[in-house]
Amino acid sequence: MDLGGGTWQRLAAVALVMAVAAGCTGQGEGTGGGNDEDLLRNHDWTQMPGTTARNDILRVSALDRHIVEQDSSGGQPNPPLNLAGPHLRSGGDFTVTARMSGVGDDAGGSWLRLYGRVPVIYDEWRQERPSLRVGVTADGQVKVQIWDGEGDEPATSKDFDCDCSGTVTLALSSIGDTFRVEADGRRLGTVQDPGVFAEGTVWFGLEADAEADAGEDERREGWRLTRLTARAESGDSLRVIKAPQLRQEQSDDSLRARAADVGRPFDVGTALAENPLLTDSRYRALAGSQFSMLTPENAFKPQFLHPRRGVYDFRDADLLVRFARANDMKVHAHTLVWHEALPNWMRENDDPEEVRRAMLRHIAMVAGHFKGKVAEWDVVNEPMSDDEKSYTNGDLGLRSEQSPWFEAMGEEYIDEAFRAAHRADPKARLFLNEYGVEEEGERWDALYDLVKRLKERGVPIDGVGFQNHEYEPGDRIDPETFRSHVRDLAELGVQARVSEMDVPIGEDEEDGRQTQADEMAGKLRVCLEEPNCTSFSTWGFTDRYGSTADTKVYPPRTADSLPWDAALRPKPAYERMLEAFDKA
Repeated sequence: MDLGGGTWQRLAAVALVMAVAAGCTGQGEGTGGGNDEDLLRNHDWTQMPGTTARNDILRVSALDRHIVEQDSSGGQPNPPLNLAGPHLRSGGDFTVTARMSGVGDDAGGSWLRLYGRVPVIYDEWRQERPSLRVGVTADGQVKVQIWDGEGDEPATSKDFDCDCSGTVTLALSSIGDTFRVEADGRRLGTVQDPGVFAEGTVWFGLEADAEADAGEDERREGWRLTRLTARAESGDSLRVIKAPQLRQEQSDDSLRARAADVGRPFDVGTALAENPLLTDSRYRALAGSQFSMLTPENAFKPQFLHPRRGVYDFRDADLLVRFARANDMKVHAHTLVWHEALPNWMRENDDPEEVRRAMLRHIAMVAGHFKGKVAEWDVVNEPMSDDEKSYTNGDLGLRSEQSPWFEAMGEEYIDEAFRAAHRADPKARLFLNEYGVEEEGERWDALYDLVKRLKERGVPIDGVGFQNHEYEPGDRIDPETFRSHVRDLAELGVQARVSEMDVPIGEDEEDGRQTQADEMAGKLRVCLEEPNCTSFSTWGFTDRYGSTADTKVYPPRTADSLPWDAALRPKPAYERMLEAFDKA
């Protein structure tokens, strides 16, 4: 990669301008070039989380979205970006101009984020790729932060004195490998550019920090974006690209086409993530053409759409629903109640009745929002304990550790959750989803007994999802064992589904891909042969974005887990799944 030369990969020249007074143009020194392209008017910003669009002005509010790790630690920021709006394709230098009002004066930070590559979310973990964040801090300074794709934290962060407030115009230009920072035509300084826009694309995000003195439940006013334009410099090319069409070409030679010929309602599905769906055309084409059902990988989890008490934002989740509708796919929504992926506020209340009310309000709001738009819900996810002691001395095997719901209500939380989901969306099928219950043992026995108790109490549970994560060779279960459990549920009048299957194989595993194919085809075959098994879904479909990637290194090292590899080429598992349908 040439970071200082003049090829198309040379870093973009960016000028970001925000007016300090009503008459400011936002044009910094040395920014002459082509015609301005208006990025606000006649473009879609209605799907941008945390924003409200009115009269070509965007109000940006603080969502405070964070991602906690699976052990509930951490809190990595998860700011939004405008996936369904305009982005840029640049052949060289360019200028971006923006005007923001309501900034500084302790109003919290006001930020524009320019992504050279959009982040990837791997099951409660966010991979930062090259991007730049520029804005005005609460004390009126101009701050520039740069991520180089090698870590969670900015590789470079630099503050510039500005005393900016009110309506502000800034300029940030990149010439060669150096960003130049200006404020209302005043040169503030420079920042080294490591190649943020080397691939020639720019995606946009808008962020508002919390006001310094705002309490958790206070509504934040945020700031307003009143102008956003882009312009090519030095004769270089620049195009504004609108969001892609969601409808994808269909094929008679696909998993979904085979599923349609089974002779009874049966869906083949996968977990999908909104970031690659809107930014990776090959991922989007396969997702829309191969599958008849999607499961949102993260967008429906509480910490993504309910980050603050009483504050919901459904925009990312709605994108997945729109994609499903455009491609005649069902949505298996995941998940309403879980002990993981919770915003911090959901864990901070010790009053059992308040915890109960928070759970019921969340279910009513979320399931109510998607009423009629989703076919199925994972109402309760992973209620079984990982502690062997929970299966002895008369204990029922339910997870108590780290679960605010069980701690507040005991087993009754499961009944309450299913009843609330049924009230909010009476036509949706309701599932309990669990891992490690494909094999024989106390975990399966306890789950079966739980489902039996729920049915005896008249709880409206329709089915059980068997996740079928086969992370280790010891997790690989004979399909006939899985079949016996599906049949046990049938005797209770309960449906079954394979909900999250992946089969990681090691580099030194002889015939690993054949084993992977055997495992996936074997479980699919059981589902096709058992009438109460309604669908088969993998947890993602390509290793390019697979959640089993090694996130202990940066960037993550992809695993070999799914039917398509990281180059989106089909593996033997895909061919064997097609064959399983042919033999059904």
